[in-house]
Amino acid sequence: MINTDSILASAKKTILSESESIAALTQYLDNDFASAVQTVYNTKGRVVVTGIGKSAIIASKIVATLNSTGTPSLFLHAAEAIHGDLGIVQPGDVVICISKSGNSPEIKVLAPLLKRYGNILIGMTANKNSFLAKESDFVMHAYVDNEACPNNLAPTNSTTAQLVMGDALAVCLMEIRGFTAEDFAKYHPGGALGKKLLLRVGDMLDDTHKPQVTPDCSIKKAIVEISEKRLGVTAVVEDNKIVGIITDGDIRRMLNDRDDIAGVTAADIMTANPKTIRTTDLATDALNRMENFAITQLVVADEGEYKGILHLHDILKEGIV
Repeated sequence: MINTDSILASAKKTILSESESIAALTQYLDNDFASAVQTVYNTKGRVVVTGIGKSAIIASKIVATLNSTGTPSLFLHAAEAIHGDLGIVQPGDVVICISKSGNSPEIKVLAPLLKRYGNILIGMTANKNSFLAKESDFVMHAYVDNEACPNNLAPTNSTTAQLVMGDALAVCLMEIRGFTAEDFAKYHPGGALGKKLLLRVGDMLDDTHKPQVTPDCSIKKAIVEISEKRLGVTAVVEDNKIVGIITDGDIRRMLNDRDDIAGVTAADIMTANPKTIRTTDLATDALNRMENFAITQLVVADEGEYKGILHLHDILKEGIV
């Protein structure tokens, strides 16, 4: 009988089975794995990752990870390789071939061809006695005791293990190269992730709404400036240098404290040394600064020179939060 408890029990069993298989992979890391990493790092060519069936899907994902982390890579389906696509592989390329059994018919045809062309072959397999393992220069041993599938048939633990070994390879290469967040940004310019890594304060700044008053201006003028620019704030500027800031909160507090505002100037109620951000700083840095100080606006200034006001809404509308 199907019920909530049995569904959750099955799901937990699958997750635990896969997590145990992944944890066990650490005991299969050896000199071959280290040599595979060094070989990929030193190659002047590309990395071609190939496989058949579910392993081909994992191969495609590993290619995506390698490309995004600084290792030029290509995906080659093993079945298509032996039917015309083998021309993708060029001299100097390193080939990673993924197969749980290591004995698939397509792999048995493909592996000798790659060796004949002189390419270094790295096998990723659960079976170190397989045809693929014996043909490979180095073996990444992605062994699992069993599949999470109740019939021990559907690739589950084995494909997860392959994926994790591919991630381990990519991360090792990143660390060897000293791959930074700035490097990562080069390969991810689009979407929310790209904006988090690349979008600068200056990219969001609206020059048409740049509220500012002088220190000696009247409070009435300051109120009008805040209202017209609709940012809830105005900068107090002298010789284009920031000297203070007035918020709508400052105006309210002044009105509560004073019965007569005649003769009150911007300098009388402004907050000196306001929180600022540079145009070259990342949008995420501006957001963090707003959160740290519990504010919704930042004065944008380069070397003290006033550039405008950045509002929290400017960041939110970019979709990076």
